[in-house]
Amino acid sequence: MPITDVRAVSQRGLGHERARRRPTSTLRYGAWVGWVALAILAMEFVGGPTYLVVVVVSGLAVYRAVEARRPRPSVPSPRHELLVMVALYAVVVALLAVAFRGFGTDRTAGLFLSFGLALLIGVAGPVYYTVWVQHRPLADLGLTWGNRRRTVLLALLFAGVQFSITLWGYDLPRPVDWVPLLFMALVVGVFESIFFRGFLQTRLQERLGDVPGVLAAAAAYGAYHVGYGMGFSEMLFLTGLGVVYATAFALTRSVVVLWPLLTPLGSLFAQVEGGDIELPWASIAGFADVLALMLVVLWLARRRILREAAELPDQSRRSEA
Repeated sequence: MPITDVRAVSQRGLGHERARRRPTSTLRYGAWVGWVALAILAMEFVGGPTYLVVVVVSGLAVYRAVEARRPRPSVPSPRHELLVMVALYAVVVALLAVAFRGFGTDRTAGLFLSFGLALLIGVAGPVYYTVWVQHRPLADLGLTWGNRRRTVLLALLFAGVQFSITLWGYDLPRPVDWVPLLFMALVVGVFESIFFRGFLQTRLQERLGDVPGVLAAAAAYGAYHVGYGMGFSEMLFLTGLGVVYATAFALTRSVVVLWPLLTPLGSLFAQVEGGDIELPWASIAGFADVLALMLVVLWLARRRILREAAELPDQSRRSEA
């Protein structure tokens, strides 16, 4: 739950006040990095609702210790923004429910089409709204390197901790039982990183402030798993995990800190360990198609941004004339 970097806040026009007795940026940053690493490691020892309690209580303690108290930033947001967020969330969850509770594993064609459509809408919707409607950059969805060296180091650190408590020394089954699941984890990871972290979390933090925004985004992340048919205890655990992922994302404002290492590793282990989903080799082609469509959407968004940037000088010259 780290507060947004002061320079980034200033650039976004949120404003800030100089805090009194504020811990150094190195201390603050190190505290949050250590907290995320320990919170990931804690999954080895606690789970279910207990994990959520441990994560929230310890996170709030760190926040109280290292973050300066500042007035909550007031960010003017379009009235329709919240409606867009709720609508996209509802569509994604509904499609997942149709896939896993409606069609089920017995009707794989319908399951995959609904599942793939949910993932695609979860990426295309935020990208379209951000770039075409709000005229904001893709960086506002976390699609940026940020500080490249820092981001890569954190991605390796957090993924290393995750790997040490999950797949390290784990006897994987035959390839057909885990390779398709890996492809699924990678594609789902793209959707979750953009939709929950880049889209929902960014806007909820702008509207509500850092702590309420992170908690609300984490709650939305945990609750969305109802579409997969998960139980209440599992969703509480995933809400706690959502707080950890949200905090990791807030450290860099880049999805690279989560994908392609941290979240896919966790998802792959959970699916292999649970053994609830069996995918044939052919499913890899289907997930590749979904990923390709996501990349097309991002490519079109990039072209739109470049075209708008090129038009700005022409508009300026016309206004001066």
